[in-house]
Amino acid sequence: MALEIAITGVQGARAALDGGADRVELCSGLEVGGLTPSLGLVDAVVATGIDVHVLVRPRPGGFVFTATEVEVMVRDLEHLVDAGVAGVVIGALTPDGGLDRHAVKSLVRAAEGRDVTFHRALDVVADRPRALGELADLGVRRVLTSGGTARAVDGLAVLADLARAAFGRIEVMAGGRVDPEHIPLLLESGVDAVHLSARVPREDAGASGPGGGPAAYSVADPVMIAHAAAALT
Repeated sequence: MALEIAITGVQGARAALDGGADRVELCSGLEVGGLTPSLGLVDAVVATGIDVHVLVRPRPGGFVFTATEVEVMVRDLEHLVDAGVAGVVIGALTPDGGLDRHAVKSLVRAAEGRDVTFHRALDVVADRPRALGELADLGVRRVLTSGGTARAVDGLAVLADLARAAFGRIEVMAGGRVDPEHIPLLLESGVDAVHLSARVPREDAGASGPGGGPAAYSVADPVMIAHAAAALT
């Protein structure tokens, strides 16, 4: 059972290492669901030594991408492979809510054998069990899902169904407003991994203003991560 922490910086990677996480999902713009981070940040997080899986998402909003946006994601993936990431996190849908098989195939190919996770775009898909088989056929290793609910702990029945439907062909990772106390229930559902951000608020001591946004921000908490890791043992 693996523990993955969503992070947005080097501090988060170090907190994940200190707290006992197995890997991190690195992104920027976590407040809008996550976006592709800068290459400089990727290099710095890879240098910490933890397994780094990088989100590839070019913009906020929905998961239906144009051919140009898919090409941008492919180029991002090529750079990420060169940067030495352990895995990538992708997702693409058709306007009717199905998998964009063509886009996923292109993105998996560009990942060149790195672990590929299909993110919570899966929660929008109507027939999730069928999608698991399609994604496995396309070379995706795991899916991240809350079971279609805002909180993964509220989607336990669906998560259990997906874990059974996976048949060992693809991993199911539970994520979505997960707190450490939710983890025992998530384990009972049969999922293969748990994903959470484990963030706590911080107030910037420096100057801030209209050009930089609010002074408050959040950071990963190694204590919360350690509690999550302990709940998995």
